[in-house]
Amino acid sequence: MVVEILLIILAYLLGSVPTGYLLGKIAGVDVRNTGSGNIGATNIARVLGQRQGIVTLIADTLKGVVPVFVALQIGLAATITAGVALAAFLGHLYPVFLKFHGGKGVATAVGALLVWAPMAALIIIVIFAVLALSSRIVSLGSIIAAAAAPLVLWLFGYGAALVVTSFIFAAMIILRHRSNIERLIAGTEPRFNVNSR
Repeated sequence: MVVEILLIILAYLLGSVPTGYLLGKIAGVDVRNTGSGNIGATNIARVLGQRQGIVTLIADTLKGVVPVFVALQIGLAATITAGVALAAFLGHLYPVFLKFHGGKGVATAVGALLVWAPMAALIIIVIFAVLALSSRIVSLGSIIAAAAAPLVLWLFGYGAALVVTSFIFAAMIILRHRSNIERLIAGTEPRFNVNSR
């Protein structure tokens, strides 16, 4: 049980590493006070440029990939793996290094699903990509893909631990997008344009 608890703690700490914030600090910008104020890849791309946005996306995705991969490799039970995935996800949302004010969790959740349920995760990514690219509204793709995730995983026949985990991911991601939802309803949600730096 010590190994399980230690991995959950490490997953949370890894999830708490604020990649986008750190890249901003290197560039002399506090991204929490610029653009949307979010530390995720979309705002980083807007504020710092496409390259930094991609680095943030990859790093935030790896926050979910690495701990879940380790949990699966050492053969932990599905419920413990779920705890590891949720710890990494909650670390990104509520990072101890930023006084518990973090991002929206989309990339970290996708990272966890990519190693735990790769085929289903690819379908979820396609749903996101189609909606985000066609509308140029990243939040719309994120919200719909998150909402679809539990259904996709259930249709693939995955166990209760993974489906419930994806439901928690979805609920938290949608909750974190509540201001985006208000703007979508009002028709004022900005379309995505990347800083070319």
